[in-house]
Amino acid sequence: MTSTTPQDAAPKRIAVASRNPVKIGAALTGFQSMFQSQRFTAEGITVPSGVAEQPFTDSETLQGGVENTPDQVAGSLQSFAWVVVIGEAGGRIGKARTAMFYQPEVVAKLVREGMELGHADDKVFGRSNSKQQNGSVGLLTGDMIGRKAYYLQAVILALIPFKNEQLAF
Repeated sequence: MTSTTPQDAAPKRIAVASRNPVKIGAALTGFQSMFQSQRFTAEGITVPSGVAEQPFTDSETLQGGVENTPDQVAGSLQSFAWVVVIGEAGGRIGKARTAMFYQPEVVAKLVREGMELGHADDKVFGRSNSKQQNGSVGLLTGDMIGRKAYYLQAVILALIPFKNEQLAF
């Protein structure tokens, strides 16, 4: 009689509602960190979000985006993202929000005028496709916090209900 260990089992598939390699990498690393005895593969898929290319409110930002604070002063554009993990067959759900940081007014102005944050960053910082690399957080921190690391903590926190299935969430 042979037994199958978790390492012998086929890897579990993670579907990430983004084609961005940074987000896919953060999801894969988060799952591997939380469930070290299991193997995973991650694939980006295109899913209609039902919100604008650049979401502007906390509820729209469940997909990732920015929000204006009520004071509308310089530095009032907040950047953050939501991570939502949905179990197989729509079962258990975990949610977590990344840390928040403020955008410089030069970037905020472009975003308020309708430019997507990644394109605004590229214009201001003279970059190309920065949202698939270090992103706004990396550009503004001098890569002290990269975009993958920025998302990773939220992925791990969103996995809490799956790590603690014995508890009601």
